[in-house]
Amino acid sequence: MNKNELEKKIIENYQSDENMMILVFAQWCVNNSLDPRAVYYQAYPNQEMNPSLERTLELTVPKEESEEIANGTVLNVLELFGNHDLAFVVAEKIEEMKSNKE
Repeated sequence: MNKNELEKKIIENYQSDENMMILVFAQWCVNNSLDPRAVYYQAYPNQEMNPSLERTLELTVPKEESEEIANGTVLNVLELFGNHDLAFVVAEKIEEMKSNKE
């Protein structure tokens, strides 16, 4: 594999992993009756529509059909990809959900 092929493969793998991170986030939101767009725009209010998020929303399933996604999992995945602002908002949502259960 030459240098260009290797670079292309690395970029493709990163993009694939990033799409999986977005899907984990979006499905976690659906599973917790949250609007993924609203949560995203709370973290990034100055950004325009996120095309990756929009495409990924089509892949989510109703929460009744989804496996549970642990809170820690979504937070770890977001942090891994440097989405610290979004992870912060998700952590706030987790605390709100815990408070509402009490």
